Amino acid sequence: MATATVLATPALPKATFKPIIQNQNGKRKLQNVSFDPREHLTYEQPEGVIMMKDIGYSEDTGVSPVAVSQPFRLFSTECIQKFRDEVLSDQVMKDCLYKSNLAACQIRGYATKYAPFIYDAWHNPETLATISKIAGVDLIPNINFEVGHVNISVKSEKQASEERAAVERERKSYAEDEGIAGCPWEDDKPVVGWHTDSYPFVCVTMLSDCTNMVGGETALRTADGDVMKVRGPQMGCAVVMQGRYITHQALRALGAQERITMVTSFRPKSPFLADDSVLTTVRGISDLSELYYEYGRYRLEMLEERIRVQLKHLREAHTAGKKTYTKAIKLFLEEQERFIHRTNEELVPDEDVVAGRQPELDIPNEKTPSPPVDVERSSKRVKVA
Repeated sequence: MATATVLATPALPKATFKPIIQNQNGKRKLQNVSFDPREHLTYEQPEGVIMMKDIGYSEDTGVSPVAVSQPFRLFSTECIQKFRDEVLSDQVMKDCLYKSNLAACQIRGYATKYAPFIYDAWHNPETLATISKIAGVDLIPNINFEVGHVNISVKSEKQASEERAAVERERKSYAEDEGIAGCPWEDDKPVVGWHTDSYPFVCVTMLSDCTNMVGGETALRTADGDVMKVRGPQMGCAVVMQGRYITHQALRALGAQERITMVTSFRPKSPFLADDSVLTTVRGISDLSELYYEYGRYRLEMLEERIRVQLKHLREAHTAGKKTYTKAIKLFLEEQERFIHRTNEELVPDEDVVAGRQPELDIPNEKTPSPPVDVERSSKRVKVA
């Protein structure tokens, strides 16, 4: 029996963003602007970077020793406005809006067709060099469908004002009782529950004015089960995180009328580094034809390059009169068998995918599960050839 006949479609949250999005119409002035890193990249080095060892994991976990950066300036105000222009366009909102059991408004799969500025920004060599420098490994966008994934959360002005007033009351109460009651304005309720990402690295960029925002941090689970918070970025700022290997959640932001974040996913540029990408969290909020095409294509291209290089080495060794090492060939083939098996497993039949379903983890407070271990490899960051 197909899974789709057993699983019920989850109740989807109601989106409340429409009035604010409509207010953006008629204000777009940058339609003919092309991405120029000299004008639109305003990179400022992050104050610090949290390493995997800092949260209790081995540096060999994942594809880099880097866990997450502190927020840093990445794009200019004009660049962010152009991002908003393209994301909030009528065509994108009509054709590329998804909602799930976890989020009422997600914009996906639009960059190639509708957003040339955003597409160019995330594929620009200087942007990639900046992200790679922070991540500690050369990165490229994972697939085009994931370029500029956007999460939108909107409140009425009344709701935002009431939250700001409540925060001020709680701050005053906190000061009067000398902190005995804790810090109740620091809202620990998540926007999305504990989870790991589908792709090795993400860059989260803030597209909203966060002047009046309280909260909005990213909470990380350390290896011993503690929680570490990384402050949320301001408008035009970003955070780079190895989200595939770190259990994390985004905490709610109070006092701001809108919160629009752009999440772009990355993988190692080298086809000889292990690729731990999965489609677990994105199948239910994607055009499966496009998602599977892009995922299947790049995985087969990686396999093609690995085989091409291995074949070259085999031929050169034979021409030089060297002995053929059977164990080395078998090891290579076994690694590629695991790679193919993982790729095949991720291509779940269309009829078995529940639209609008995004899984989240149920993490006990006292201990977080180990980061995902990919069956594709027997050791971390091992080169295939």
